[in-house]
Amino acid sequence: MPINITMPALSPTMEEGNLAKWLVKEGDKVGPGDVIAEIETDKATMEVEAVDEGTVAKIVVPAGTEGVKVNALIAILAADGEDASAAAQGGGDAAPAKAEAKEEKKAEPAAEAPKADAPKAEPAKAEAPRQETASAPASVKSGDRPFSSPLARRIAKDAGVDLSAVTGSGPHGRVIKKDVEAAIAGGGAKAAAPAAAAPGASAPAAPKPMSDDAVLKLFAEGSYELVPHDGMRKTIAKRLLEAKSTVPHFYLTVDCELDALLALRQQINLAAPMRKTDKGDVPVYKLSVNDMIIKAMALALRDVPEANVSWTESNMVKHKHSDVGVAVSIPGGLITPIIRKAEEKTLSAISNEMKDLAKRARDRKLKPEEYQGGTTAVSNLGMFGVKDFAAIINPPHATILAIGAGEERAVVKKGEIKVATVMSVTLSTDHRAVDGALGAELAQAFKRHIENPMGMLV
Repeated sequence: MPINITMPALSPTMEEGNLAKWLVKEGDKVGPGDVIAEIETDKATMEVEAVDEGTVAKIVVPAGTEGVKVNALIAILAADGEDASAAAQGGGDAAPAKAEAKEEKKAEPAAEAPKADAPKAEPAKAEAPRQETASAPASVKSGDRPFSSPLARRIAKDAGVDLSAVTGSGPHGRVIKKDVEAAIAGGGAKAAAPAAAAPGASAPAAPKPMSDDAVLKLFAEGSYELVPHDGMRKTIAKRLLEAKSTVPHFYLTVDCELDALLALRQQINLAAPMRKTDKGDVPVYKLSVNDMIIKAMALALRDVPEANVSWTESNMVKHKHSDVGVAVSIPGGLITPIIRKAEEKTLSAISNEMKDLAKRARDRKLKPEEYQGGTTAVSNLGMFGVKDFAAIINPPHATILAIGAGEERAVVKKGEIKVATVMSVTLSTDHRAVDGALGAELAQAFKRHIENPMGMLV
């Protein structure tokens, strides 16, 4: 029988992706492990392998399609010995994701109609959803999760619509996109949202940002161009808004003298063994200041394990290793590849691993496990001449270290003014997990390793 190939979930948080490229065409034979397509997530481009053996009977989603939902049907495979044309005709019916997509696609014109006619029949349209609201609770038991599509849930959440007060018109009473949009247009289901929120009214509703139209009206027509957000920018915006809205940040800044570290770095690089390549002899490693900062932060968390934590509503997650994420700027945004168990690795190992991760990050070739998770992060803007700044914590981390530029400053030592290379670093912490004194202890541990770098070699 036909084999359905669906959009894979390439990470635990992935909801949709772009089908960038098909590496096979209809009629091609494939086997388990063959690479058949490239999928773009918000952070990387990943290859999709075939699981079964057969012939590509039909490509359902063409290359270049954006926003393909996880588990949606993307192709049909004819099993070995099966007629490909027959498989192409019969395979798609077994895919619930495709059926739902068709259902909601057909519903789009109907959903638009109320908006276009609203000025003419406002009272009549407002009445219809009220009737649905009154009858809906009879089919939804108290405490049950409304039977609805993911798209319908997302639209309802954004609009403040109570799904239990909406009657579904999809299969088996499923609430789909057009049902939610009809409720929004009529205004009948919105009344349920404040009632549901009333028992836990511990915080006021967050203010909504200005609409696109309201923003554009502030600028003269023709004085701008519109650049649509890609998946990465949307994800960055969502996560940073979540972080600043839910994580109580506080900040600690310390100055670290770099002269001893710079001298040691130079000695280590001069002592690096050489290897022969097509381009001539090159050093096996070449340390950067950032490599040594990663190591110092990892050792600081080892020395202050109470700060190597993540907050959850039920538990404090105490990590056994220092997995340090490093912010890397890439076209359209940034990504944070992670050096795992950095406290156990040599400086040369960290340096070479970081170069590999940064290169593949810029090529969008990282695997999800290489940039998801971690216990802390480092963001370095010193190379741009930034003296100091405060970084936003990336949950589930409880800390992030913002690195400023190293510059010559006048410092007082034993009553005399001396010149030293000084770097300002700012530690952002989640006050739920790391208190002030504990954060200060972590900052001092980092400063101690930076100013006494020889200890990072043993």
